[in-house]
Amino acid sequence: MPPAVVAVVGPTASGKSDLAVSLAAELGGEVVNADSMQLYRGMDIGTAKLSPAQRRGVPHHLLDVLDVTASASVAQYQAWGREAVGDCHRRGVVPVLVGGSALYMRAVLDRFVFPGTDPDLRRRLEREMDVRGSSALHGRLAQQDPMAASQILAGNARRIVRALEVIALTGKPFVASLPAYQYVYDPVVQLGLDVPRPVLDERITDRVERMWAAGLVQEVRALVARGLRDGRTARRALGYAQVLAFLDGECTQDEARAQTVQRTHRFARRQDSWFRKDWRISWLPHDAPDLVPCACDALRAVGVLS
Repeated sequence: MPPAVVAVVGPTASGKSDLAVSLAAELGGEVVNADSMQLYRGMDIGTAKLSPAQRRGVPHHLLDVLDVTASASVAQYQAWGREAVGDCHRRGVVPVLVGGSALYMRAVLDRFVFPGTDPDLRRRLEREMDVRGSSALHGRLAQQDPMAASQILAGNARRIVRALEVIALTGKPFVASLPAYQYVYDPVVQLGLDVPRPVLDERITDRVERMWAAGLVQEVRALVARGLRDGRTARRALGYAQVLAFLDGECTQDEARAQTVQRTHRFARRQDSWFRKDWRISWLPHDAPDLVPCACDALRAVGVLS
């Protein structure tokens, strides 16, 4: 049988990372991170990055590979992710991708050729973003490509800029550049964690409280000293952006925490919506007492696990 690829997907706080580690342990495989913010060194608490102990000896790829001053793109991640998958396959182990971004996941799994980029145009859009703010540019995107605007959060500056860049370069809607649902690997098994929305909201609220208690504010302060404010991607991450606003005196710490909860709720709903469009995902109840055996059964059904 050709080398398999397993993917564990779902919204934030659904339990993806723990399941991915358990499956990799069952398969003798390795985990490939597909969370855009866990690429960054030092962004641990706010991204719920598993500690070395929680990884249980399972090798992990694409964690802690970037400084917070660096920018990351989906196209770059595609190359890194496919190299990690190829590395696993060359050594005869099964890669288990895990992450909450449908775009990052599909960039690795699907036949996906990215439109080109124009550095000058990108810089102009980023400068305008800095001056006018994400809401203004999201409004422009809504005029040019309503469907793309409906799928991109108004606070997601990086994706707004990319969408406007693609529209300017191609003359076509940004969503027209998204790939068909066609895998580049065979077989691929995608497992999604299904969490009822009220339960997910409660889990997110609890997670944010734990992040604050674990020292998120202190983590952000340390990253500021390492150039976080200069990182166009990292500084806008959920939680980090809100703590930076608190440190700048734009809001109180309680307001920053509340905004993080609110925006993460909204982001999780959008994540779930994106994944639900992919009919290839097999959904499992997040709280099933036999979650790992059920996931293993799904892998056995296609011969990934004997």
